[in-house]
Amino acid sequence: MYKNIQKKLDLGQTIILDGGTGTDIQRRGVPMSGETWCADANLTHPGTVQAVHEDYIAAGADIIIANTFATSALLFNNLKRDEDLLEIDRVAVKIARTAVAAKNSQVAVAGSISTMRPMVTGSDRNNLGVSWPEAEARRLFQRKADNLARTGVDLIMMELMRDCDYALWATEAAMKTGLPVWIGVSAERRDDGALVGFGRPEFLFEDVVKTLAATKPAVISVMHTSANDTAAAIDVVRRHWDGPLGTYPESGYFKSPDWVFVDVIPPLLLVEHSRMWETQGASIFGGCCGIGPDHIAALSKEFKA
Repeated sequence: MYKNIQKKLDLGQTIILDGGTGTDIQRRGVPMSGETWCADANLTHPGTVQAVHEDYIAAGADIIIANTFATSALLFNNLKRDEDLLEIDRVAVKIARTAVAAKNSQVAVAGSISTMRPMVTGSDRNNLGVSWPEAEARRLFQRKADNLARTGVDLIMMELMRDCDYALWATEAAMKTGLPVWIGVSAERRDDGALVGFGRPEFLFEDVVKTLAATKPAVISVMHTSANDTAAAIDVVRRHWDGPLGTYPESGYFKSPDWVFVDVIPPLLLVEHSRMWETQGASIFGGCCGIGPDHIAALSKEFKA
């Protein structure tokens, strides 16, 4: 399936991503876990997960991302669930493939890798007090990446990359699989106004981008970033990256374990923003947490018309 995506990249054509998978699973009534967020939904509510994927395919997505973001190698190691991670990811990719087949689609399936750690209850912050030595973190990331490759995903999406340590180690693990790797970098404003890695204020966003761009991925996207900060983040990315560029912002906020759908950006406003980001060089558009099938349908209608 990736050959169709590569052709679009080579021609500079628009590519439409899906929206927030975990948040749409929650929106449909599946309870979120205080430990693993939406990860276990692959086991407990596979029909709902498949329906989310199918709705994004119907909305016009060219790529759907299997529900593997929350099966973080770090998080599951902390929970002593290393073996569960491998099985849940296998199930997640199978669900995504089943959705593609059900829609008789040529949509590509991505596997997501994050650096998510245990969450601070009631917030969107990782517990940074829980850490791993570099060698152990690299081993855990490689284990997850290799497992995703064995499941047959078409590409790997590095999501919510926001630092120069764990994000780099995880990305280098993904690169070793030989699959196309797309890096999603995430930014927010520090109290002093500086653009920094999301939840890692000690890392300037510029340093994060520069470090990860050096790994030479297939694509870099600004993701899980407020629409209000995305244009500034693109400017930073463009200083260090001249390859294909994507955007998939978040809308609302996380109050672990639930996403709070407050002031969610309307679909047509997301289209308006995406047209502006297109002038900055973006050709890949979608959504992250809080963004649903209606948003993706609006993007597809606008850019594929």
